[in-house]
Amino acid sequence: MNDITNTDQAIELLQGLGLKEYEAKAFVALTRLPKATAKEISDISEVPRTRVYDAVRVLESKGLVEIQHANPQQFRAVGIDEATATLRAEYEAKTDTLRETLEGLEPASEPTDPDATHEVWALSGHAATHSRTKQLIEEGDGEIVMIFGTESVVTDSVLAALDEAAERGVSVVVGTVTESLRSEVETALPGAEVFVSGLEWLQGATPDDDTEITRILLVDRSTILVSTAHETAPGSEEQAVFGRGFDNGLVTIVRRLMATGLLPVEDPGVE
Repeated sequence: MNDITNTDQAIELLQGLGLKEYEAKAFVALTRLPKATAKEISDISEVPRTRVYDAVRVLESKGLVEIQHANPQQFRAVGIDEATATLRAEYEAKTDTLRETLEGLEPASEPTDPDATHEVWALSGHAATHSRTKQLIEEGDGEIVMIFGTESVVTDSVLAALDEAAERGVSVVVGTVTESLRSEVETALPGAEVFVSGLEWLQGATPDDDTEITRILLVDRSTILVSTAHETAPGSEEQAVFGRGFDNGLVTIVRRLMATGLLPVEDPGVE
């Protein structure tokens, strides 16, 4: 069962990286064999034999398959490391081209002020929330306060962004909800102040409240990101809101919570 699941997932991922269905199926079949003929590929992949040759030619042009011109022809996939490196390079090249193309588009209207206050925006999904978290950390130039409400959001890339911020002189303060997580984060961030937040309400204020606050990020006391997820919903996607601007109400609320002693950050504007 796991083998079937892995095969289907590999095919789906390859299609996500730009391969067509028959190309993805043929490549996955070849990764399971030292070498194969078109008939053998067809038998394993359920790709019609007449379509195997077209699929393999495309795979060869992408550097994913090698051909031995025997009778009958033999095909084999390149190594997994080489294949993933080739696909990554192609994906990154397309992404770079997309960025250049989008940046070259003429704006349809006058751009708005990126530093406008009183704006709160919503994000949905772990990937989007994770990406915005990293972006906001990278923008910080004075102080970053990061509260991890659950271990699932403590990723290597976020820790790396926080570590880089500390190295460039930004004051980095990180709170965790458990002592074990504090030790893990402290090891990864030698230049940061790490503490156990003690904010039990991050994981639900009442027994029937299954919503947990997964992360709180405050950057330079002017930008805030808060994300949540449902503990009892399998595969629950993160939902986040973030706002910019020193006078933003959401930012002010979190800053005042910090100033009241829930977090070890003082707000000079609150007595």
